[in-house]
Parts: sequence; structure tokens; C-alpha cells
Amino acid sequence: MNKRPTLSLKTSAKAPAKPRSPALRASHARELKPALQTSFQTSLKGDSLAYSLLGAAQAVALVRTGTNLPQALAQLWARSETSPQARGAMQDIAYRCMRQLGQSEALIAQLAPKAPDPLVAALLACALALMTAPDAVAPYEEFTVVNQTVTAAEAHPDTARAKAMVNAVLRRFQRERAALLETALLQPVAQWNYPQWWIDAARTAWPRDWQAILKAGNGAPPLTLRINARKTSMEQYLQRLQQAGMAASAIGPYAVRLEKPVGVHLIPGFAEGVVSVQDAGAQLAAPLLDVQDGMRVLDACAAPGGKTCHILELADAKVTALDADPKRLARVGENLERLQLQATLRTADAQSAAWWDGQQFDRILADVPCTASGIVRRHPDIRWLRRKGDTLQLATLSAKILDNLWQMLAPGGKLLFVTCSLWPQESEAQAAAFAVRHQAVRLDAPGQLLPGGVAGQDQDGLFYALFQKNA
Repeated sequence: MNKRPTLSLKTSAKAPAKPRSPALRASHARELKPALQTSFQTSLKGDSLAYSLLGAAQAVALVRTGTNLPQALAQLWARSETSPQARGAMQDIAYRCMRQLGQSEALIAQLAPKAPDPLVAALLACALALMTAPDAVAPYEEFTVVNQTVTAAEAHPDTARAKAMVNAVLRRFQRERAALLETALLQPVAQWNYPQWWIDAARTAWPRDWQAILKAGNGAPPLTLRINARKTSMEQYLQRLQQAGMAASAIGPYAVRLEKPVGVHLIPGFAEGVVSVQDAGAQLAAPLLDVQDGMRVLDACAAPGGKTCHILELADAKVTALDADPKRLARVGENLERLQLQATLRTADAQSAAWWDGQQFDRILADVPCTASGIVRRHPDIRWLRRKGDTLQLATLSAKILDNLWQMLAPGGKLLFVTCSLWPQESEAQAAAFAVRHQAVRLDAPGQLLPGGVAGQDQDGLFYALFQKNA
């Protein structure tokens, strides 16, 4: 007898999320209280859409309680016997749901007589995301989505009693799609699929570009590679891709964008360290630092290690990679090992000097904590997890880190301040205030990169400011 895959979920003790759309009816504008089964084994077939829908819905429900989506999926898979194919389908559905959640929740508010329970709401949101897919070709036929969503609802105790309601909601959406969407899209949250405070912040910060920025954040990111200059050249690697039948183009000195994303195990040369996956915007950091052979370099907040490795690919430097999270720091070590590079790994907080031996560094890379608003297309759950007050809180933390690192920089040395934020409070305003506090010399750097960028570049929304310490 074949053993069925297991889908189980444990909830955290975090506070329930606050309602995000002020336009919802009172019956829908209530706090979501986690009421998920902590240990449940489904009888759904592991290769069915229903199984993947249920898994994605459980992950989305966890996001609504404050867990980031990668962690939610990892928790789910750790308690299940899910195949790689089913994991891929779950991940795709969950990410689609996050990118269309504002619209889906507005539709649910119209279609459901009262606010559904958390898992029911998440299951409906996943189904509606598939039924309103912005892709030229929808990933599944609508009748299949409806049928499999109802099957998924029937298979879990938190949703079984709502099976008829799920069926009625989705079939009514099929009948009244145009009118329902027209009404839903009157709400900015549904139109743009961001919380209202995020939309307002984008309009304030970028009055000419805010619509393009929000639109870019809803798209799927490209797969960009960084060639290892120690092992290949751009010309050689593009030829290798061509021989493998993979269309690609050079979009920077070391950046190659694949026309069609593939799994890393299919990327030629990845396992041997010939290339790494890294956004084109993030690849600017190492060249900006201008590291020379023999220099002492600190990469603060280093995980997962892309910038650490790029520095070492360009120079024989003595690099210390610092991160407060030992698990994330372990990923830096894995990347170094794959690339056959060496660095000193230190588990420590970048706002503390307790770990420092007093020897100053020639170069410091400070990729500080931020709201990550510039990489939301890669992490679409961020928009639903962040709160308006996070910007000030994270900017305050980042200022402490920068002030602490400045004392560790040798006279004449350079510090590169990096964020993946679009909010000036975390980027340009932070850089300007830092320069005044320390009389730092500000050197040429790109400043704010907007997501998408110039034609052909298509990078994330990062910010760069480069400072030199007076000798």
C-alpha cells in the first residue's frame, strides 16, 4: 500500500495580523485568528493540483500570521513527504497568490457573505490568483481550478465545512467576472496589490515613477548569473550557454541574464563554481569597493554571501564575512566552498564591536537591514508582512550599524553603504545624515536604482553610497 503524502502545519504564537484593506466591509475587516490544524495527514494524491493548492494555502495562511513565505513553505515541507514537482507547484501558486493578494481579498469581500476562516480565505485567494493570472496563458483551465479547489477544501478539517461556499464563490466569480473585477479594482489595494501605506509611500518618494515601480514589483524577476572571473570570461560562458541551447545576454561586466529561468541544477557550470545566481544590481557592490590584492575587507551582514564571493573573485583579499545569524552564515560558507574561495566567517552583530580585534579594515561593505522594498518582486510576501512603522525602526538600526562600522575603517579606506530599499528614509536620507555625522567624503556611486531600470538591465531596486575616511 502506497503511503500518502503528509501535509501538516504548526502555527506560531505571533500576534494575529491586522486587517490590511480599509475598504472591506465590517464583516471582512476582522483580525485573522490562527485556527489551523497542527497535525493533519491528507488523503489527497501528491501529484494533484488539489494537493498543491492546499499546501500553498497553508503557507499563505502562515504568512498572514507573520511568517515569511520561504519559511512557511519550508515548515510545511519539513513535515510532509512532498515530491519536488509538488513543491514547485505549491511555491508557484503561493508566490502568485502573494502578487495578487489585494485583488483576491477584494473579490472575496464581495463574494463571501462573511469573512472566511483563515485557511478558507487563503485557499480562495490561491484559486482566484490562478483564475485571474496576468500571464498570457493561464497555468490551469478554470474548470480544473474550481474542481480541484473544492476537492482541496473537502480534504482538510479547517475547510471541509466550507466546501459548498468555496464552490459557490468560485462559480459565481466565473459567471460575474467582469463586474466583480471592475468593482474590486476601484480599490487601490486591489488595483496595485500592495497595502495602502506602501502605495502612498511610493507616490510620495517617486511621484513620477511610482506606477512603474509598483508594476515592476508585481512581475516575476529574471534569472541573472554572475560569472566567476577566476574561471571563465563573458565570451567563453555565453558560448557555453549557446552550446547548451540556452538563450542569454550579457547585461553587465559579469552579469548574464537567461532568457528563460531554469533550476540551478540545470545551469551549466553552476556546481563547479563557474557561475552564481546574483541580481545585476547586487553585482555592482564588489567593483565599487575597488578591492586590491592583500587588503583587509569586512563584509558586514554578509549572508547569503553573494557579495563576499564576488569580492574574492575579483581580488586576493583577506575577507571577514560577518552575520548575526549562524544558519545564514553557514550559507556563506557553502557558497565559498562551491566557488573554492576562502574567507573568515564570524557570527556577530554588526552594531556591536565586541567581536572586533581592533585592527582596522581597508574596505567595508555595509549591506544593512532594511524593509527590502526594492526586492519585492523576488519576495512578494514582504509587502504584506511589513508595517509603515518598520521604515523608521530599521533606519534607526542601520544608522547604529553604520556608526559602529565607521570606527573599524582605516584612514583613507572606503565604506560602501547598501540597502535594497526604495524609501529615502532608509537610503538617501540615511547616507546624507551619515556623511554629516562623520565628515565622510562621499564618492561617486549609483545612488538609487529603481526596479527594472533601463532597458535590458532589469535589476532590483538597490541603493549605493560610497564613503572615504579622511586620512
